[in-house]
Amino acid sequence: MALSTAGATAASASAPSTSTARTVNYVALGDSYASGPGIPTQVDAACARSDRNHPSLLAAARNWQLTDVSCSGATTTALAGPQGSQPPQLDALGADTDVVTLTIGGNDIGFSRNLATCAGLTSKDPTGNPCQAFFTSGGTDQLEQRVNDTAPKIAAALDAVRQRAPHAKVLVVGYPDLFPDDGVGCTGSAVPLAAGDFAYLRDTEKKLNAMLASQASANGAGYVDTYTPTVGHDMCKPAGERWIEPLVPEGPAAPAHPNAQGQQAMAATVERALHCRVYRR
Repeated sequence: MALSTAGATAASASAPSTSTARTVNYVALGDSYASGPGIPTQVDAACARSDRNHPSLLAAARNWQLTDVSCSGATTTALAGPQGSQPPQLDALGADTDVVTLTIGGNDIGFSRNLATCAGLTSKDPTGNPCQAFFTSGGTDQLEQRVNDTAPKIAAALDAVRQRAPHAKVLVVGYPDLFPDDGVGCTGSAVPLAAGDFAYLRDTEKKLNAMLASQASANGAGYVDTYTPTVGHDMCKPAGERWIEPLVPEGPAAPAHPNAQGQQAMAATVERALHCRVYRR
C-alpha cells in the first residue's frame, strides 16, 4: 500500500489518537534513522537520540508510553547483545509491550563506510560510476550480497522480538528516499558523489528496503514504506525541500540522514500505517 504523507506531520495524520483504559506501551528499536542524530534536542549523547525523532513524534501523537532504545550505529547484533555501554535493545521488550517499531539493517550492510568509499572514489571519475565499478568488480555486486546476507539476521531479529513481546504489533520501518529517485544526481561539495553512481546507490537502497519488506511479511510483521512518501525530498534538493541532509550537512542532522522534517514525514507514515492496519499480528 503506497502512502502519501508529503508535508504531513505525525500530529496531523488522519488516524485518531488511541484512547484506552490502559496505557499503550510502545518500544522503538533500531539505528540512527530512528534515533535522529543531530536533531535538536539530543536527549542521549551516547546514542545520538533526539526527542523529535519519529518514535517520539508517533508516541506523542498517539499518547503512548514510549521506551526508545534506538541508537546510532546499531546493527542487528545490538538487538540481542550490548552496543558499547548500551544494553541489548531487546531488553526493553516484555509481555506488556503493545507496539514495536524496528528500523535496522543499514549498518549491517556498512552504510556509512560505503558512502565514504564512494565519496573517496569520486575524484577518479566524477562523471562516471567509480563507486559502482569498485563494488561490482569481480562480477559480484558486493552491496547486493551484503543485503542478501542481512536477510536472515532480520528474520532472526523479528523472531527474537516476537519471543520477548508475544502480544505486540510489530512494524519494520524502511529507509526514506536518500538519493534522487530518477537517478539524476547533483553536484557540489555537499554531495561529493560521481554522477553515474547516484542510480547505483538508489538501487542499492531499494534492494535493502525490498529485503526488509519481504522479511517482515515472512515473519508476521508489518512493513512501513517510508521511501515512497519521501520521493522528491532527497539530499539533492535545496534547503526547505529536502528531508535528508547531504553528505556535508547544512542543517542539524547527521550526514545522509533525515532532518527534522524527514523525521516528521517518517512519523506520519508510521501513524498512517497503523491507521490503515498495514501489519499482521
